[in-house]
Amino acid sequence: MEDLSVDALARCADYLSLHDIVRLAMSSRFLRTVAYSDSVWLRLFRERWPLLGPPVFATGVRDAYLDRLSAVRQFKFSDPLNGQLYTDPRGCNLMLLDDANLYVVQGSTIVVENVNGILAQKPSYLTLKDHNARVTCMRLFHPSEFSLRRNIMENEENVLVTSSSDHSIRLWWKGSSRRCLKGHSGPVSTLSNELLGDPESRLLASGGEDGTVRLWSVSSSSKRGHHALKATLHGHEKAVKFLSVAGHKPSLLVSVSRDSKIRVWDTTASSAVRSSCCVGMTSLSGSPVNVICHECLLYIASGSNVSAIDLRTMGTVLTVAAAETELCSFQMVPSKSLICTGHYDGAMLWDIRKTQGTMKVQPVTELEGHSGPVLHLYTDSYKIITGSPDDVCVRVWDTGSGIQTNNLSCYFGCSSVAAKGARVATASVGGDGEFGVVQLRDFNHASKEFHMCGDDEHEGALKFWESGSLSDENSIEYDLHLLHIKSEEKFLPPKS
Repeated sequence: MEDLSVDALARCADYLSLHDIVRLAMSSRFLRTVAYSDSVWLRLFRERWPLLGPPVFATGVRDAYLDRLSAVRQFKFSDPLNGQLYTDPRGCNLMLLDDANLYVVQGSTIVVENVNGILAQKPSYLTLKDHNARVTCMRLFHPSEFSLRRNIMENEENVLVTSSSDHSIRLWWKGSSRRCLKGHSGPVSTLSNELLGDPESRLLASGGEDGTVRLWSVSSSSKRGHHALKATLHGHEKAVKFLSVAGHKPSLLVSVSRDSKIRVWDTTASSAVRSSCCVGMTSLSGSPVNVICHECLLYIASGSNVSAIDLRTMGTVLTVAAAETELCSFQMVPSKSLICTGHYDGAMLWDIRKTQGTMKVQPVTELEGHSGPVLHLYTDSYKIITGSPDDVCVRVWDTGSGIQTNNLSCYFGCSSVAAKGARVATASVGGDGEFGVVQLRDFNHASKEFHMCGDDEHEGALKFWESGSLSDENSIEYDLHLLHIKSEEKFLPPKS
């Protein structure tokens, strides 16, 4: 094959998808040269952004493609496609966004809005009203993880799982409630962020005000959820506030109660006494704000600190953030070893690697400018989004530098934020509580650059760590990330 010219093979690559080109780049050094050809990436650029002119590049079209992708994902434009909808005075304090729909909670009601309909100013929505009390938590899962139908297509609509103060959990798919799970003796406060166990015996975990953790089989075919309850785990004295599945072992579940008591459960253990399934416990001071499991560590924000607990020993291995005031929110960017904490008038970024072996933990940068508590945080490898109910602007920041990339007006203060790729939804309640507004912005095809006041001050700003050159090793590592992309509209990690 190496007898063929690179140009000839690049012409053949014109028939390949982005996913196939990534696989080609990983096959050999020679084929990587083919996969990185300008003609290949020029075609991909034009397919993804057909309304833009030819890319401007200094080093190669692949770099131009990735630079454009980063700019879009960081909302560095002032002309996104906009759509908005009005809600009732209850406003919205829970939202989720996927490729097809925006899910908005208003009290006991869930409104499912078609994303393209909102952006085209032609709303198309469903109203889900089967809950009888306030919805407390929402999760999205691919339908292949549930026994809803034998043949599930890859692009099928996601399954929505909700918990409520009416003591129930509901599984929604294609506009209707497919299952109702009941067993808690009080309001259901939270749901596990992932399903537990292996593909043949998936379990959903729920935590309630009754202090119990309950495990539900998602393979049960009964609409009423009969026989779905597989275990009730006792041990917490207060309401269960957070649940998270361990990163290194998908059968381990972490639960955190309102009094910051932490328990780790082995959901595969078979015992008549379900409390014996607890394989670890500890506690922290302060009220819990959020928890995230990554690999074998549990990162938990409570009081004014964020601590990392080793789930194998239940010992606190380090304090990764230590603020002077109580935390309002907490999120993490595992791929960059960064955590973000929200405070009364701003947010802080902390580099986990810089906290090891230090007596005094310091943030790497402060995200300033808010006029109230930062209750709403969204993070991914490209951006950080911060919002406050007392601030009429939602702020967007570059994850790699901490520099602000955009201000998104939010009318009367932010009550919720949801993002997916190059799209973001913000909610607020205005008019003295007379109505609510949800705004959806799509930056995929934006072209007019947004300029912050005082941009000159950031000229030559350094990142938190040195960015490596695109050596063969770095390029291969990046291509390994791209292999997780199922379509060109899925999340792409930033260029190394």
